[in-house]
Amino acid sequence: MNKKFIIFVGIIVLALIVVAIIIPQKEPKEKLLGIKYDIKGNETELKYDKENPVVAMYIENYGSIVIELYPNVAPNTVNNFISLVKSGFYDNNTMHRLMPGFVLQGGDPDGIGSGGPGYTIDGEFTSNNFENNLSHTKWVVSMARASGAPNSAGSQFFICLDDATSLDGDYASFGKVIDGYDVIENIVENEIIDDSSSGKLKNNLVIKKALIDLQGKEYSDVVKHS
Repeated sequence: MNKKFIIFVGIIVLALIVVAIIIPQKEPKEKLLGIKYDIKGNETELKYDKENPVVAMYIENYGSIVIELYPNVAPNTVNNFISLVKSGFYDNNTMHRLMPGFVLQGGDPDGIGSGGPGYTIDGEFTSNNFENNLSHTKWVVSMARASGAPNSAGSQFFICLDDATSLDGDYASFGKVIDGYDVIENIVENEIIDDSSSGKLKNNLVIKKALIDLQGKEYSDVVKHS
């Protein structure tokens, strides 16, 4: 073998090794924000100093999304969400819908957009005779429901990826993302949408576990519509 060729190959290999050392390695994809999910049950203390309940969701391959709930805005909707988290309903549940610039939706145990917890709750929003003044601005969390059926929400929820004020008055907003914004942005950037009209993801995201910090308070049982 040509000696010059061997030297050339050696230089290339050495250069690649040097580049690998100089260029910083990417951070792990999952960012759990210091939250420990490997605990028994679903109630814990989180690091967020809030008066309202705080929920942390671990999205597999991405990390933690943290949501503050607003019981003063939509009390029964919040009670329902608390009950579902505490029961472990959202553990190994899914996020199935993504519409960039609009919503990221999940909470359907069937992962297809039509499932729920086996009951529904009354819609706490203005067009359903309930005053709810939390506008659907970016990062606000609200309940999904069937079109034309105001009292059909159950477990499915969506996160506003941008201002969506056209939803105001017709959907029960009840919380807001307070941490893990980059996790959501990574989801939007990396996930493949199978149906652009519906936002159905090619592969559903997995909510590995959901935790709740009730901040030492007690909340009422959910009032079910059906």
